[in-house]
Parts: sequence; C-alpha cells; structure tokens
Amino acid sequence: MVTPTDKKSITDYGSPEEFLSKVDYLLGRQVYSGKTEAEGGFDKNVVATANILESATPVVGGKQYYFVSVLTRTADGDEGGKHQLITATVADGKLFICKAQAGDKRWFKGARRFVESTADSFSVA
Repeated sequence: MVTPTDKKSITDYGSPEEFLSKVDYLLGRQVYSGKTEAEGGFDKNVVATANILESATPVVGGKQYYFVSVLTRTADGDEGGKHQLITATVADGKLFICKAQAGDKRWFKGARRFVESTADSFSVA
C-alpha cells in the first residue's frame, strides 16, 4: 500500500507500536456491537483481539523501516487467528506498507517461512 504522507521518516510516527495504532485498520476492526458473555478467552462484549508478538526497527539500504508481527483472533474461530507481518517505511513523501499474513493453522504447517520471506523481501528503492 502506498499513501501520501507529510512525514519525513517512519520514526515521525513514533515507536513501531504507536505507528501500528495509526494504521490499525490494516488488522480489521470489530464491527459487532452486541452483548456477549466472556468465552473463548475474550473479554465480555469483545469478539476480536490483536496482540503484538514482535517489533523491530531495521535499517535497509540506508532507510529506516518498522516491522511489527501481530496475532489477531476473532470469536468466529477462523484458523485460530491470523499472523500478520507489517513492514513500513517513508520515502519521497509517501508511506509504503507491506502486509503479509497467514492463518494460525497454516502458519504452523509451513506457511510461516513464505510469509516471513515475503515480508523480509520488501524494500523501497
């Protein structure tokens, strides 16, 4: 994804965690707003959650990048959740974001290496 930005560097968004809070739409949003009982590890009236597993701030080709690994889960039990790897940088007045993901079941059956290699290969010239 490429969007215009007034930022000069990815660090202008704050920490990787602060950056993620500004682009959290990439993870999906809870649209259900009814009442639920606490089940499946979710809080009462909550049917989705996201947890940061890892974050890093590598420099690639002289450019600062942010990398954030997130596990999202929804109460529908889809795949046991989704592993989402988000890599981002700023260049020439644009925010560049690469998001690669796989379901939790597929992640542990071998998809992890493909998703990680996709995220690792992302760079902006």
